[in-house]
Amino acid sequence: MLLTGKKTAIIGGGPGGLTLARLLQQRGAEVTVFERDTDRTARQQGATLDLHDESGLRALTEAGLLAAFQQHYRPGADKIRLTDGQANILYDQHQETDAATFGHEHFRPEIDRGPLRDLLLDSLQPDTIVWDSQLLGLEPLAEGWQLRFRNGTTAYADLVVGADGANSKVRPLVTPTQPFFTGFTVVEGNVYEAVRHAPAMAALVQGGKVFALDGKQSIIISAKGDGSISFYTGQRTSEAWVQESGINFQNPQQVAQWFAHDFADWHPIWRELVATDQAYFVPRPQYCMPLNQHWDAQPNLTLLGDAAHLMPPYAGEGVNMAMLDALELSNCLTSPAFSSTREAIAQYETEMRRRAAEAAHMSIVSMEELHSPNGIAWMSQVVSPILSN
Repeated sequence: MLLTGKKTAIIGGGPGGLTLARLLQQRGAEVTVFERDTDRTARQQGATLDLHDESGLRALTEAGLLAAFQQHYRPGADKIRLTDGQANILYDQHQETDAATFGHEHFRPEIDRGPLRDLLLDSLQPDTIVWDSQLLGLEPLAEGWQLRFRNGTTAYADLVVGADGANSKVRPLVTPTQPFFTGFTVVEGNVYEAVRHAPAMAALVQGGKVFALDGKQSIIISAKGDGSISFYTGQRTSEAWVQESGINFQNPQQVAQWFAHDFADWHPIWRELVATDQAYFVPRPQYCMPLNQHWDAQPNLTLLGDAAHLMPPYAGEGVNMAMLDALELSNCLTSPAFSSTREAIAQYETEMRRRAAEAAHMSIVSMEELHSPNGIAWMSQVVSPILSN
């Protein structure tokens, strides 16, 4: 095997990096994951994720973790309500009989990020994760790389995989290509104890998801297993809007004032999302890697997930592409068909860039359509085949 006697370092302990670690360990590779969090409970784990049969679920199946996933996913959390800005329910999957289940191409079961991360962490060998290891940089050393971390430690690896997200420290050593601003900014929020602090929103989401559209703005809400609801608003902005707005997104009162102004035409019910101190908010300008990006493969360095192909979240493909990256990279690195790691990485990266470009294009089209006058009709056509196939 190409990795025999080699140390592989994965930078970043998100779903993609952890899936890769699991798959490589199954095949006998020596793997270490360097994660910036101080421990597994250090950080709020974001919104829910829907895994797709041909990508995320396929990777979990190959990793021997589908049964564990089935114990932790949330049945019914994938059901969508489509509304307008006045909170009129225009389409409701809760009223439909949906027979789709595992193995059905349109079945997209939901799981919270925390439980998904936990089941992946629990599948790894002891001491695979080195916590509190935020990468500062890496330099060539011998046939591999010397890694430097903020905590003052260093480590050597023969092969480095950058799974360190949108602001990857590894990516600049692979390609100088920069992401472009898509013209939209999302404000992500999470409301804790939603039944108590946002009862109307909790009732509207009904344990599933809500897509609310008014022709130019959007609010997408997801219920979480811990009783909170996560959401993100979407609207067209300048690239510098976050800085120019002067909003302190750690100040709930300022966020509420912004929302009341920018979403003034929406029904007042939506203001529940920003009316409590039991919430957090993060502005996220939406960037995307160029769809035609290319670079020459290296023998000891590669990327997966957002580090390789950052894209907006409007097609639900980000985590699924990252987990499929992990599967395909592990297959290439452990295949006898390749005579060198450079050859294996080149094959992986060629296919990864091709399908990531397709997914990114889909995401951009979805983002534009959801914020267009035709958004409700377009979304209705997107969700209805899920029930009719």
